[in-house]
Amino acid sequence: MSKSHPVLSDPARLRAEIRAGRFEGPTAGQGGDALQANLVILGAEDAIDFLRFCQMNPRPCPVLAVGEAGDPGLPLLGRGIDLRHDLPRYRVWRDGELAGEPTDIAALWRDDMVAFALGCSFSFEDALCQAGIPVRHQQAGRNVAMYRTDIATRPAGRFSGPLVVSMRAMPAADAIEAVKICDRFPLAHGAPVHLGDPAQIGIADIMRPDYGDAPIIEPGDIPVFWACGVTPQARSPPLVRLWRSPMRPVICW
Repeated sequence: MSKSHPVLSDPARLRAEIRAGRFEGPTAGQGGDALQANLVILGAEDAIDFLRFCQMNPRPCPVLAVGEAGDPGLPLLGRGIDLRHDLPRYRVWRDGELAGEPTDIAALWRDDMVAFALGCSFSFEDALCQAGIPVRHQQAGRNVAMYRTDIATRPAGRFSGPLVVSMRAMPAADAIEAVKICDRFPLAHGAPVHLGDPAQIGIADIMRPDYGDAPIIEPGDIPVFWACGVTPQARSPPLVRLWRSPMRPVICW
C-alpha cells in the first residue's frame, strides 16, 4: 500500500514538496483540477519513433508536451518545472530491464534526453469525485490498479507492446455517468475502453494488478477500465530489447 500524504491542491506547491523530498507517493487526488501527466524521457535518437508511437496510440499516450533535447523543463505545462527533481519517483530501464526507482534523476540526465509528457487518468478523478462517483483507491490512500491486456498497440519503429489499462471499480449505476464525464477529457485518455468482465481483455486476476496497488471492489461494483499512460513501460517478452539503451536509460513515471 502506498504512503498517505496530505492533499495539496496547488500544483506548484505540490512540485515544491516533491523537490524537497517531503512527498514520495502517487499523485492520485493531488493537484485539484489541474492536468496531471505521465513522463517518459529517452535519448534523442529514439524520440521520433516514440512520438510516432504516441500519435498512432493516442488513447494510452495522448501527448501534452514534448521537451527540447537536453532541457529538463516543460514551459508549456508550467513555470519552474525541473523534470530531474519534480516527480515523486522514477522508473529507470536499462537493456529492457527495470534498473531502479530513484526519487531524483539529476545524476542520470544527459544533454540528448527528450521528455514527453503524456496524459494521465488522475486528471479526471476530480471530476468523478465532484459528481459523487467513488474513487476507491483515493479513499484508501492507494495507487490505482493497472493491468497489461491482450490488446496490442500499433507499433512504430522499435516501439510496440500490449495496451495497459487502469481500473476503477464503482457502482454499476455510476458507470455510464463516468463514461460521459471522462469523454470530456481526451487529453486524459477519454472514455473507458472496457466495462465489466476483465477476462475479455486478457486480465486473469483482477486482484493482482501488474502495476499499482490491489483494487478495492465493493458489493455491487463493476470494474471500469481506461487506457493508461503506463503502456510505454509494457512490452512482450520477445520484444524485451525494444527499449535497449545501455548508455541512455529510459526513464518513466
